[in-house]
Amino acid sequence: MQEDFLLVDGYNIIHAWDELRDLMETVSLESARQKLMDILSNYKGVQKATIIVVFDAYLVKGSPGTISLYDNIYVVYTKEAETADHYIERVVTSLPKHIRVRVATADGLEQLIISGQGAIRMSARELQREISGVEKQLREDFIEKRPAKNNMLMEHLDEDAVAWLEALRRKK
Repeated sequence: MQEDFLLVDGYNIIHAWDELRDLMETVSLESARQKLMDILSNYKGVQKATIIVVFDAYLVKGSPGTISLYDNIYVVYTKEAETADHYIERVVTSLPKHIRVRVATADGLEQLIISGQGAIRMSARELQREISGVEKQLREDFIEKRPAKNNMLMEHLDEDAVAWLEALRRKK
């Protein structure tokens, strides 16, 4: 079975998606990061791929870089002097060629570089459409499978219980 990876340039996606950019501008960058991680974590719930979201920390003096698990996705903050692009390129070149790697970024140059290294490029809009499509399908599946709105207790009782309730009703 082929392994799949999805590497996401976090800040690049935040700036590319209207919802996240607005959240960053009106609330905080931390809120936008959190929202992106939640979206990717939910998406991971239906995807087999290993998802890694990478945030630049290259301007943070002395940052050693961190990798942590957030629910079911990996979150990377790069080390000082390392951009998310450099980190992603390093990961793409280090993975065996039989592994399918997709990279989501709105950076056109980065898309060309990783494409040349064997990864599949994915624009920020393509990622957004794919996630929206999965969410829509999940909603449709839920609506299709949920019980009718007038879900009555009587509909789930066995014959003896129904007969007993009917007998009680007739006595009143």
